[in-house]
Amino acid sequence: MDRGSRAKQFMPFDALKGFREAVAEKERILVSKRDLSEEKKEELDWKLKQIQKEDIITVECYQNREYVQVTGMVTRMDDVGRALEIANRRIAYTDISDLKCDMFQE
Repeated sequence: MDRGSRAKQFMPFDALKGFREAVAEKERILVSKRDLSEEKKEELDWKLKQIQKEDIITVECYQNREYVQVTGMVTRMDDVGRALEIANRRIAYTDISDLKCDMFQE
């Protein structure tokens, strides 16, 4: 018996398909959306005006009842629709809680 075939017999068996994903989903901590102060809103507005297409940024945003960080290249800035697109992911301006980029010297 070759090594590849022999190794397959010792691989774990997942009898309940999707069970591990369901358990991981239950362990996820759900939070409510934070209210930002006026100062923070003004700071985010200023940062959004500084960002240009093809900049690499990190966005902390509220999606699916949790806060996530998305890092990538800005592919589109939609000021009319008030949304930002990073790595084929559309993020509404109202869901953004923080922006990080090398150009922002914090």
